[in-house]
Amino acid sequence: MGLCDTWQVRWEWMDILRRNTDYALRLAVNLAGRYGDGWVSTRALSDEEDVSYQLACKLMQKLHKEGLVESDMGPKGGFRLARRPEDVPILDVIAAIQGPLRLNRCLLGDGFCERQETCPIRARIGRLQEQMDEYLGAVTLAELAENRRPQRETTQGRGRNT
Repeated sequence: MGLCDTWQVRWEWMDILRRNTDYALRLAVNLAGRYGDGWVSTRALSDEEDVSYQLACKLMQKLHKEGLVESDMGPKGGFRLARRPEDVPILDVIAAIQGPLRLNRCLLGDGFCERQETCPIRARIGRLQEQMDEYLGAVTLAELAENRRPQRETTQGRGRNT
């Protein structure tokens, strides 16, 4: 019996962006691509982005609560972005769904680690955190929607309601 037979090899990783956050970003980018076209139903968003309807409803409500989208009730209602897509960094969407994005809990603020003042690792991770926040704060929904536009045009050609 070899080493591989006696020891289970297990890969573990932690997603920095949670699955629901990924789904919410897809929904928001969809709305960004439709900016100025009116209201979009949650059903249409969920179908087009392959997100379950129930989950899409929950995510859209979170985005609404944080002021990222507006909603309108009724048969012709739905959701639309509350701001221009170029004014919505993806960091705002991430924070609305999963809270602050932090590489380590020691970066959440004072009191999370007793070694905070003397830790050489915290300073390095802190710099990486700043770079990540700066980058995600600079990427907007407009940029992501623009990169996606050819796909939407192809989808429209197939008769799908986009």
